[in-house]
Amino acid sequence: MENADAKESVEGNPKWLDAHYDPVANLYTFTSCMALADLHGDGDNKLVVADLGTGAYSMKLRVFRGTAPLVENTLIDLPTGVATFFMDTNEPRSPAIAVASGPFVYVYKNLRPYFKFTLPPLEVNQLEMDLWIQAREDKIDYMALKEMLENIRSKGDVPLTVRSLKFLMVEPQEMAAFAAVHKHTPLKRQTVITCLSTLRKSLADEDAVSCLVVGTESSDIFVLDPEAFTILAKMSLPSVPVFVDISGLFDVEFRVVVACRNGNVYTLKRDSKKPRHCIELSSQPVGLVRVNKNVVVGCMDESLQGYTQKGKKLWTVNLPAAITTMQLMDHKGRGFKAVLVAMVNSEVHIYRDKYLVNIIKTQDVVTSVCFGRYGREDSTLVMTTKGGGLAIKILKRTAVFEEKDATLGPPVAQNIKLNVPKKTKLYVDQTLRERECAVSMHRVFQTDLYRLRLEAARAYMKALDSCLAPVSSSLAEPLKLNATVQGIGPNFKLTLNLQNTSPSRPCVGLFVCFLYDERLYSMTQAFFKLPMLVPGLNYPIETFVECRSDQGISDIIKVFAVREGSSIPILTAHINMPVSEGLPFS
Repeated sequence: MENADAKESVEGNPKWLDAHYDPVANLYTFTSCMALADLHGDGDNKLVVADLGTGAYSMKLRVFRGTAPLVENTLIDLPTGVATFFMDTNEPRSPAIAVASGPFVYVYKNLRPYFKFTLPPLEVNQLEMDLWIQAREDKIDYMALKEMLENIRSKGDVPLTVRSLKFLMVEPQEMAAFAAVHKHTPLKRQTVITCLSTLRKSLADEDAVSCLVVGTESSDIFVLDPEAFTILAKMSLPSVPVFVDISGLFDVEFRVVVACRNGNVYTLKRDSKKPRHCIELSSQPVGLVRVNKNVVVGCMDESLQGYTQKGKKLWTVNLPAAITTMQLMDHKGRGFKAVLVAMVNSEVHIYRDKYLVNIIKTQDVVTSVCFGRYGREDSTLVMTTKGGGLAIKILKRTAVFEEKDATLGPPVAQNIKLNVPKKTKLYVDQTLRERECAVSMHRVFQTDLYRLRLEAARAYMKALDSCLAPVSSSLAEPLKLNATVQGIGPNFKLTLNLQNTSPSRPCVGLFVCFLYDERLYSMTQAFFKLPMLVPGLNYPIETFVECRSDQGISDIIKVFAVREGSSIPILTAHINMPVSEGLPFS
């Protein structure tokens, strides 16, 4: 295997032709902002790229023909997605380009601006609106305005508008100038687009009229009419969508698979306002691709996972490096479908199901990939790199991807199902007994199940009432605590990990204290004043424990998280200390 890799690095990948590589093309984009389409209906496919520029300026929509740029259009805001779709049935058949940027979808027809769709505004907090009306009429002081806006934000019922958030960020001496500029304009709360895709409306042809599907920061999915650009359907999600894949027809039946920011994958169907199936991933998703009827998801824990449409896990592949982007490789001429996975080790792996069938080594880390017809070549791989380079590779006509895995591993026979013997007489007797005593067996099972649930509920309520659970039950102080002990004695290192599980509210004024038998143990510090706990962050607290006894016994050390002025702990943890294997210091 090592000799094969060395030969490949010298002679290049035997399945791909290096058509073009420009390390200074100044293309900074993502996979969602690239598309290949026949924009003029002449059979010559172009490359459409929404260039991020520097992130603050020089954002452009760039169209390439071959290796040279054809057209450039300036974008006002950072693009989040690009899609090509057919708006009508006019001849010649030339698709339009949709670019998602901020709260807008810019539509280009014949490479010229054609239409701009704006997402509907969100509901504004009525109290916030009243405060700005008072500020416009000079009936409220700016410091009072800031204090009341902070109170509204702390409640978290309805998020503040961008104007209020920026007002809370400015210095006190700049508040008057900021308010004077903005207080006369209407107050709006606008969401932004996070992902963009297309859905064919009534026909399954490649040049059929398609609808635009956009995901927003407000956790909504909108389906837009391709002609009037009105909202045909709206679906809500529990979290913000980041990757979307769609199959089917809007007028018949369709399925939307969405990977969200909370680490879950949801499935939406026609006429469903809420998701039906949910896949809980092991970590946050970095890519989603649908291959036939299966869903392949790349995660931040350097793994590639395959699921069915109903959420059943099929396989998991551990990758050698973190994933930067993913894309579907659909070779229609041979009916070959695979997943392109680019990683931070400057490699692009091609997976068919869970098998690695090819490795492409690049000069730089690949940030976006696109496979399809480019120019007049049906099997072209277009990649952009972290340094702004552009690489184009063409799949050889003689290339064959083998079904077996390209890496060493267990034999293929391991995946063959065993020859299970036929039903035995014992199995048949058990089946007959279950048929005859089905009612009594079910009653016994239900009684034991109810008793188990009751005992579990009683134990849980007892733990909550006595604050013995490692997770607090108070909504005002949502904390989580776990502890680890290191060492073999007589000195032990005790580490507590505290985490604020609130979505937005910090915790202040908390203390941690330890209760232990002073005849057995002594601690360097048994009382800690905690800093402000920011939601989501882990706060480690370390202290040292010395075992005083040489009798080979151990005890429990209790940990209490308390609030200043309260005699009831928020949560409690019991640490079972190990037996000291060393003698105490004299």
